[in-house]
Amino acid sequence: MRKALIVWGGWPGHDPDLCASMIRGWLKAEGFEVRLETTTEAFGDPAIHDLSLIIPIYTMSKIEKAEALNLCAAVRSGVGLAGHHGGMGDAFRDSVDYQFLCGGQWVAHPGNIIDYKVDLTKPDDPIMKGLKSFEHRSEQYYMHVDPANEVLATTTFSGEHAPWIAGTVMPVAWKRRFGQGRVFYCSLGHHWDDFNVPEAREIVRRGLLWAGG
Repeated sequence: MRKALIVWGGWPGHDPDLCASMIRGWLKAEGFEVRLETTTEAFGDPAIHDLSLIIPIYTMSKIEKAEALNLCAAVRSGVGLAGHHGGMGDAFRDSVDYQFLCGGQWVAHPGNIIDYKVDLTKPDDPIMKGLKSFEHRSEQYYMHVDPANEVLATTTFSGEHAPWIAGTVMPVAWKRRFGQGRVFYCSLGHHWDDFNVPEAREIVRRGLLWAGG
């Protein structure tokens, strides 16, 4: 049986508890055994090297150097890592080891909650297959991203809220390799009910399964 670890906590504004419960349900439906933890000490546990998948849901906060290095080593050896929005992409701002692992870091969401479009760039990828570009209302994440990422979906900034970035095409979802491990990230999901949007839910659900092998 595949085993997954969800570590949730940090800033409560991204509904980490509700998202953890929701994702646990998705994974259990796919046959995963799922463990939940609420402190970053879980990332330092040598036992995580035996997992199939790790999901951080921990906006902002701090991770100890040893915890980050153990997490990176686990993924490098073949454990999957996947997550969404600030729970993965705006976690542990002072850890460059963690950011190198994830392939990106949040820096802004001009206009806060706005309407924008998500464009699928690889519609034939298994994570995106059968889905179409869609309109979305949430935070439009502006991120610093690794050019080595394999980008699956993007969004284009209008410039209404920050004129100097008008026309900027920004990755929304990507996958990547980190050593032997698979890493998936999607910037959607400011609140748990953002995943009532079928496309957003399916992209993240499939990304989790891809990362978990």
